[in-house]
Amino acid sequence: MTTTTVDETALQAFVMKAVDDLAAGYLGVMVSLGSRLGLYRALAESGPLTSAELAARTDCAERYVRDWLASQAAGGYLIYHAENATFELTAEQALVLADESSAVYLPPAWNVPAAMWSDEAKALHSFRTGEGVAWGDHDPRLAHGTAAFYRNGYRASLTSQWLPALEGVVDALDRGIAVADVGAGHGHTTVLMAEAFPNSRFHGYDSHAASVSEARRNARDAGVQDRAVFSEVRADEYEQRGFGLICFFDSLHDMGNPVGVLRHAAEALTPEGTLLLVEPNAADRLEDNLSVVAQTYYAASSMICTAHSLYDGGELVLGAQAGRLRLAEVLHDAGFSRVRVVAETPFNLIIEGRR
Repeated sequence: MTTTTVDETALQAFVMKAVDDLAAGYLGVMVSLGSRLGLYRALAESGPLTSAELAARTDCAERYVRDWLASQAAGGYLIYHAENATFELTAEQALVLADESSAVYLPPAWNVPAAMWSDEAKALHSFRTGEGVAWGDHDPRLAHGTAAFYRNGYRASLTSQWLPALEGVVDALDRGIAVADVGAGHGHTTVLMAEAFPNSRFHGYDSHAASVSEARRNARDAGVQDRAVFSEVRADEYEQRGFGLICFFDSLHDMGNPVGVLRHAAEALTPEGTLLLVEPNAADRLEDNLSVVAQTYYAASSMICTAHSLYDGGELVLGAQAGRLRLAEVLHDAGFSRVRVVAETPFNLIIEGRR
């Protein structure tokens, strides 16, 4: 290594940043445990509790719960009241950690880095060889964590904000049209639309057999299995039956030939049909995209999205941070002459495409 002068202040600052990130990894395991054991939920329902009281309410061993609570208080995930040795979950913390219907409920998301660690050997091989890794070849926690993480955000925004932002689409759905959800995963978006628009019929397509099975179960649980049907099929091979709306929810960038997939969609739409593309939000230049959200997406992209795209042929590997200009180019190349961003969140761009 080249000998350089080290700024001790800068060194210590970076060491503490790295330790902070390391601590977040430890904390993630505690969050997952707290969610699965019902510890957060018990705190949200009861108010301040001692470790013994929380252990009794959740049928857990007090000595383990005591250290778990201390880790949460140290990480700022709980409030500790030293005067009576109780721990409290604030209303804001409860929305993130205890309320499974909240749009900002996050515990399932920690399944994703857990799956990434489990798949480290596959990633090492991929980095060295350039080979891809299929979505279905990852640790099963990946699919479950991804679906659960995105589900509540879709529930909060899809039918109330995103679909109404598309020109004439809600009226068409109310009248009744055929809708395709491509890369539907566990089918949460398909089911949400089927529940909201009983006159329309919904078709979810995914190439991952286990996800298709989960989607069918979710449709049955919601009582919409007659109007939300799921098929195991590639994104460029489903029947082009004249859809009024075709949706891609955080799925296009995983595909090996996104232009070809979008061309297939363009040909499957009715002349007045609409494409809804939801993709991770990103700036168009790396130097404008150096944020915590982008850090998370780039890491996931290297392990998951890029890996599947390369497995799927890799004709064009978008990755999870393509940016709106690149996405617009891909849509134009596929035959969509009218493209506009209709909404955005810190995590997603919502794009409308028309031929």
